[in-house]
Amino acid sequence: MAAVWHEATITRIEPLTPRITSFFLRAPLAAPLAGQHLDVRLTAPDGYVAQRSYSIASAPDAPELELAIEKLDDGEVSSFFHEAAQLGDTIEVRGPLGGHFVWRPQDGGPLLLIAGGSGIAPLIAIARQRLKHAPGTPLLLLYSARTWEDLAYRDELLAGDDQARVVLITTRGPKQRDMDYTQRLDRVLLHDALAAWKQVPLHTFVCGSTPFVEAISTSLVREGVTASSIRTERYGGAG
Repeated sequence: MAAVWHEATITRIEPLTPRITSFFLRAPLAAPLAGQHLDVRLTAPDGYVAQRSYSIASAPDAPELELAIEKLDDGEVSSFFHEAAQLGDTIEVRGPLGGHFVWRPQDGGPLLLIAGGSGIAPLIAIARQRLKHAPGTPLLLLYSARTWEDLAYRDELLAGDDQARVVLITTRGPKQRDMDYTQRLDRVLLHDALAAWKQVPLHTFVCGSTPFVEAISTSLVREGVTASSIRTERYGGAG
């Protein structure tokens, strides 16, 4: 049975980085699982319809649904959010959707999360769920973006707990901590980060662009991570 479209109201708008903004929604939907997504549908006065899928960044028990939307130069839906959307506006949504790229506290760990750019959105939902309901679960988060300012949720991630290890990677700007990196997230970096963590991941989640996800997944398997334990989510160029 197909998911039903519902009306959602924009209740908050909060910039995260120069190109990523969080839009908070109220909608009559079931509580999501960490890692799921929503479909968003916009209909113009002339009947033209544009649709896009966005990962849910909020924790499953949050009072509002949070979508962290990156502004894409050629993106119809992302352009609406960044250039036209205002508090109180309504849009159509359906979901939550997706059953593969999800994590529940009872799934346990160790838990390895790897994000590129706006691919942090579903992973922050998983990190928030873990912190609230399973803080004893060991976590390693590797998060790559262009510069320090492009790292969404940076301060929240750095204020984690002693069971969470966060490594930030900037490809076009300086690092701010000794444990971080200023290079592409390649196999060598991945090897070093896993060796420093000294854990074997039970569940691994990778989210980012298609080339990023493919390269990281291949490197993980070569580093001995079980292929069946790796779950991936990719985003395309149009939005």
